Amino acid sequence: MEMVLDDAYFMKQALVEAEKALEKGEVPVGAVVVIQQKIIARGHNLTEQLQDVTAHAEMQAITSAAHFLNGKYLKGCTLYVTLEPCVMCAGALFWSQLDRVVFAASDPKRGFLTQKAQLHPKTRFTQGVMLHQSEQLLQQFFADKRS
Repeated sequence: MEMVLDDAYFMKQALVEAEKALEKGEVPVGAVVVIQQKIIARGHNLTEQLQDVTAHAEMQAITSAAHFLNGKYLKGCTLYVTLEPCVMCAGALFWSQLDRVVFAASDPKRGFLTQKAQLHPKTRFTQGVMLHQSEQLLQQFFADKRS
């Protein structure tokens, strides 16, 4: 029996990365980059640990994927990320020329859609995959921060 590797499968892998961020006290956002049904890169937020505002999950995953492919363009790749990319990450995604971006939770304050930022014209995106699991992690993190 062949295992089906769909958007939910890969988003679960991004959620594993988000859990790693949560364990480190980081905002729980995780990402994976996939090409031909294979994960080639993983990343999670490291902004606090690295004291680097650019160390978002997407940036970590993009850099790792570019190293794996030995090139700056990620054509043929899909990024799965647990939170809608911000404008900075959308800019990096634009330049990397990914085929597709899939995200779970929307970010109504800082997300690229709210801010009217654009991905590469050839990049398609899907939103809402495993939305509730991602939102639950984020809500848990911020509730813990407030208490």
